[in-house]
Amino acid sequence: MGEQQATGAADALTDVAGLRVGHAGRAGDGWLTGVTVVLAPAGGAVTAVDVRGGGPGTRETDALDPRNLVPRVEAVVLTGGSAYGLDAASGVLAWLEEQGRGFPVGGPGRVVPVVPAAALFDLGRGGDWRARPDAAMGRAAVEAAAASAEGAPVPQGNAGAGTGAVAGGLKGGVGSASLVLPSGVTVAALAVVNAVGSAVDPGTGALWAGPDAAGRGGPVAADVRERAARRLAAAAKDAGERLAQPLNTTLAVVATDAELTRAQAHKLAGTAHDGLARAIRPVHLLSDGDTVFAMATGRRPLLPPGAPVPDPAFAVHAEAGALNAVLAAGADALARAIRHALLAAQSVSGPGGDFPSYRELYGT
Repeated sequence: MGEQQATGAADALTDVAGLRVGHAGRAGDGWLTGVTVVLAPAGGAVTAVDVRGGGPGTRETDALDPRNLVPRVEAVVLTGGSAYGLDAASGVLAWLEEQGRGFPVGGPGRVVPVVPAAALFDLGRGGDWRARPDAAMGRAAVEAAAASAEGAPVPQGNAGAGTGAVAGGLKGGVGSASLVLPSGVTVAALAVVNAVGSAVDPGTGALWAGPDAAGRGGPVAADVRERAARRLAAAAKDAGERLAQPLNTTLAVVATDAELTRAQAHKLAGTAHDGLARAIRPVHLLSDGDTVFAMATGRRPLLPPGAPVPDPAFAVHAEAGALNAVLAAGADALARAIRHALLAAQSVSGPGGDFPSYRELYGT
């Protein structure tokens, strides 16, 4: 996960040509939650999922099994609100139907959009237990995605599904990152960081994902770590008194413009969890619902045209090597996206709790 790796123009999921990201959320008056939609190009993207947390809240993930019928999906929804927030996908489904986008099941206009979704736990963080995303908020997020320019930067931090996210007592949020391989293939990630585990090494104050090229997120002085520990302990005590709940979930989408089969996309979703495990410790607990989606738009061949293959009998190994590069980059991009989420997050304090940001506590 070296910073010397080339990144896309936006260093975000939208560097995968054709993908757009839209956020909708609400903060204040008891609210602290939101929705993020990743919108595929018309015709959809090959999509897979790997769920490793012990408490997931998901919708339509069975449709992504490579053994099942639907080959591509038009959008993926990441939402706050725990299981209640999955209703946001209904608004996305309705919008897609109006556009005639979905799995064809009959004559013109007869489509059934398959909209996989996953939810994180942020109930009550704004003060009102019943303030949660609904179909209208999901529709607002997909409309924002559709209205955005191709390749537009992705708003990060306290945005969309990251509005009410918390990670190890720190304010979490949305982060995104991208890598461009020597082959020209782009691999990118978007993470909504909302974890039981911590993104920070308590011994150094550095992010587990490591510092960025500017040194942000690196080790800090002992006195800074001590002040941060006292503040976090006080915030945790306060949160425990207000709402006892160790329930979280980190959600992510890893994407590439490479042409992948559904089975290869499933492998990408699985290996991307390595990046999650590098950047947050511990992960995949019973109190998390950690879920990673993988999307492949197929605009580039996995092996560049004319790529030399020493012996046609070993062509399978050449393809495996190209896929390995995508798999490794997916984990790296996800770890970087988690770092970006923590560095972009802003402190929140209100009736639902005090959630200081990494930048506030550690001065980066």
